[in-house]
Amino acid sequence: MNRYVKFLLYFSLLFFVSNSLFAQSATQLEGEFKIGPAIILICLLITFVMVGIFNRAKDTSTYWAAGRKISPVGAGMAIASNWMSAASFLGMAAVMYGAGYHGLSYVVGWTGGYVLLLILMAGQIRRYGKYTAADFIGDRFYSKGLRGFGAGLAIFISFSYCVGQFAGIGLMFKWILGIDYSWAVLIGASVVLTYTLISGMLGVTKNMQIQYVIIIISFVIPLFILCYKFGYFPFLPQVGYGAVVSDIVNGIAPGKGITAMGHDFAILPSPEFAMPWDPATGQTAFQWIAICFSLMIGTAGLPHVIQRFYVVPRAHDARWSVVWGLFFICILYWSAPVYSAFGKVLSANPEVGKLAKDAIVVYTAQLGDLFPLIIGLLAAGAVSAAFSTVSGLLVAGASAFSHDLYFKVINPEATEKKQMLMARVGTILMAAGVSLVALLNLGLIAQLVAVAFSLAGCTIFPLFLLGIWWSGSNRTGAWAGLFAGGGISLIALVYFVVGKYGGTLPAQDIINYYLNAWYFAWLGAPFAIIVNIIASKLSKNKTPIEIKKFLAEKVHNYKPNDR
Repeated sequence: MNRYVKFLLYFSLLFFVSNSLFAQSATQLEGEFKIGPAIILICLLITFVMVGIFNRAKDTSTYWAAGRKISPVGAGMAIASNWMSAASFLGMAAVMYGAGYHGLSYVVGWTGGYVLLLILMAGQIRRYGKYTAADFIGDRFYSKGLRGFGAGLAIFISFSYCVGQFAGIGLMFKWILGIDYSWAVLIGASVVLTYTLISGMLGVTKNMQIQYVIIIISFVIPLFILCYKFGYFPFLPQVGYGAVVSDIVNGIAPGKGITAMGHDFAILPSPEFAMPWDPATGQTAFQWIAICFSLMIGTAGLPHVIQRFYVVPRAHDARWSVVWGLFFICILYWSAPVYSAFGKVLSANPEVGKLAKDAIVVYTAQLGDLFPLIIGLLAAGAVSAAFSTVSGLLVAGASAFSHDLYFKVINPEATEKKQMLMARVGTILMAAGVSLVALLNLGLIAQLVAVAFSLAGCTIFPLFLLGIWWSGSNRTGAWAGLFAGGGISLIALVYFVVGKYGGTLPAQDIINYYLNAWYFAWLGAPFAIIVNIIASKLSKNKTPIEIKKFLAEKVHNYKPNDR
């Protein structure tokens, strides 16, 4: 018999045995090793490592930009996978589960950010032709110091973003393997570090394409089953779940047939779940708008997102990769609110107890008593989502360390072999640091990620926006804008850390409200842009004519003879 057929038969037998064992503990939310999900997870991890090995990086161009050979559709899948992190897969449903309609600000903000990228930056960034965000900043503003500062920012932003992803990996490994959260984080970090070190951007991009398929299949299938099982419109769960929201708002009387943990129950009316800014949520219109704005501009300033535009051959491909990415992203974003609504209903029974918000996606499927291996696939999808983003972030951080700091600033004579070594050293150092911070468990995944967005919105976004669209922005203006946006960021983060550990600073409540760590870019970004413009106008250090000419002719395709 063909060895592949034997393998499939053996694998199927394992699945059926694992299902019978796992079914006995389908209502156990914590603390047990789940053999079915564990088999799925292990198979996925082996696949990721093997893809990394078969697509390993052989030179710096492959490690940083995948050799610029990725197609627009493939790049779109990679963009979507890279984007649909633990914050998207787990965090969005968690925020909406806890805050209802207010949580949609994250969906609107993140989706709107890609529209900004499509309109303002994608093609122009690719035509500029650099490898990294710091590479663009250093060249456009003709400054080694700005290149180094930009690289440091890219590393810090990637680091902040990574923390939330490692937290998601830890949660899912803990749920599947029944181990302590600390060990779960360390094991997950070791696996993703392994294949990232081997493959660089090429293998990471190939893995992201596989991970996208896993993410969408695992995320959407349980929704059809839940809607069908509980009598809601099953053919399009993203529409059918509206009736679930109505039931939450109006309340559910006993006997409707919805159970959790095997008990029929009633849910009291919760009108605030569907209200934009109901006082009962503790959120205001200002906060909703501030989060949307910060996430939009933060998206357009994230180093690992910007770096994705360098993996395609042409500027035209960069724009289309964003279009495809938006399409693929919206499939998941349209589906996330369904989990929050079903989670709200299925966890209302007092016997269920308090659930971790960040795991509500998996808990919803489990409380709905779905086929155990479907739940295992869902958990594995969450791990894939976190892995795809972490690998992109590690490459972005390592590229900033090796290419922008070490090669461009510290040692311009470094050989390609030495650059590859430093890239891998940077990847290891970043993964180790992120793991340590993730063990502190500082907050919800989506909120931890929002910090990185606000920081990127205050610092990198203004440099790219003005650097691309206004040739008058010069080195002096760039430094001034960076210090302005960085100052707002520093104030917000200091107050956040002090408040997190029980301390109090002057005007603590006011700063926490107006410069919250999740959305301080609403003020920091406009302030940085205004300061950049004023300083550039006042400065005698004007943008060199060759840079102005390059922007006009190469980046914006302006030809005087075409008039």
